Amino acid sequence: MWVVWLIPLPAAARTLLVVGDSLSAAYGMNVQSGWVALLQKRLVREKPGYRVVNASISGDTTANGLARLPRLLDEHKPAIVIIELGGNDGLRGLSLVQMKHNITAMVTKARSRHARVLLIGMRLPPNYGNYYTERFQRVYQEVAAEQRIPLVPFLLAGIATHERLMQPDGIHANATAQPKMLDNVWPHLQPLL
Repeated sequence: MWVVWLIPLPAAARTLLVVGDSLSAAYGMNVQSGWVALLQKRLVREKPGYRVVNASISGDTTANGLARLPRLLDEHKPAIVIIELGGNDGLRGLSLVQMKHNITAMVTKARSRHARVLLIGMRLPPNYGNYYTERFQRVYQEVAAEQRIPLVPFLLAGIATHERLMQPDGIHANATAQPKMLDNVWPHLQPLL
């Protein structure tokens, strides 16, 4: 289930829609500690006029996100869509060709509704092998280049290699890391606002 924060905003507030997985759904912590909730707070302070809809679901794949997106676009009519998906595709060893197709289709659908798009990249643990992990990472780079959209290269940059910033599963960042995740996103998002 997703969360809409009810913070007083101007009547004509534009919507920023986040479609992601557990990394954006604040898995393992209070949802208000997650980077998406922190984004709403920063927008209120620095770029008033936006409300954030967090439509992130733990375990979601790019196929799930693609299936859910048309209804989300109809319901929320976002000005900006942030796509943070693919990690579960990679962890499950799903087709990278299909993953690229799904992300590209999401970008196309968002743009068809006049939304600007920010893509957030992910990386896989090294135990998946160099060939797969490099191809996985390249999917984000290729989609961003082909669709001419901004890319956050790696949401967990400066976090994933620090055990103190990760939950015991070694996959999800802890509450302490959430401000850093937002800082990884912010420079790429700011020009879209």
